[in-house]
Amino acid sequence: MGRYLTTLRVFWIASLTAELEYQANFLIELVATAGNLVGSIFVLSLFYGRGQSLGGWSWEGALVVLGVYTLLEGITSTLLQPNLSTIVAHVRTGSLDFVLLKPIDSQFWLSARTFSPWGLPGIALGAGLIGYAAWKAGATPAPLTLLGAALMLVASLMILYSLWFVLAASSIWFVKIWNATEVLRSVLVAGRFPVSAFPAGLRAFFTFIVPVAFLTTVPAEAILGRASGPWLLAGGAVAIAAVVVSRWFWRFALRFYTSASS
Repeated sequence: MGRYLTTLRVFWIASLTAELEYQANFLIELVATAGNLVGSIFVLSLFYGRGQSLGGWSWEGALVVLGVYTLLEGITSTLLQPNLSTIVAHVRTGSLDFVLLKPIDSQFWLSARTFSPWGLPGIALGAGLIGYAAWKAGATPAPLTLLGAALMLVASLMILYSLWFVLAASSIWFVKIWNATEVLRSVLVAGRFPVSAFPAGLRAFFTFIVPVAFLTTVPAEAILGRASGPWLLAGGAVAIAAVVVSRWFWRFALRFYTSASS
């Protein structure tokens, strides 16, 4: 574990050194992310009128959901997209051979090699919106509430990572699969709203097929201190299962990788 942490520190320092040569990008990304967030809040406000609610969620509660979504988008831009988008290039050019020969786990290398600071504004704005909306909603920072919220946020990250990684690993069979990530991001946009706001069929889809509910709605419930025990256990179970499946899928996919020299 110590060797991996040291390697991760070296990876991220090198990435930050390279990326921060273009410091103006950070300001541009901050403005763009803030603009997107304002637009999302405006769209959400259209569902709320006098005495109205969205799927039984109050305005402040829905803002917590949006905050979790914004936080996850920031993490996607910081870690997931910069790293996992390179799997396609490695497969296409054959440089995956060199990754597999390195004395370090290939999934770890492909998942953590790059750290992009341009997603940090999204992380900061998402966390700020979560804190503000939870406070306005009257959520109390009790130890059990904070623990449940932290665990569900970690679980949502595990699920999100697994979805991205499995899709990226599919490039071993379908080199142009990276276009499908845009489809995934479009589906995950549904996470801006509480899952109860959708019709029954879509609720089932966003819970059991593409687990959007466990990405934003369940963590938001935990942050607000009203998540039930079964939902918390289900979120943890889905997260663990997702990571296990992503690990298995990577090992399975490598059996079909023929390398550049074959």
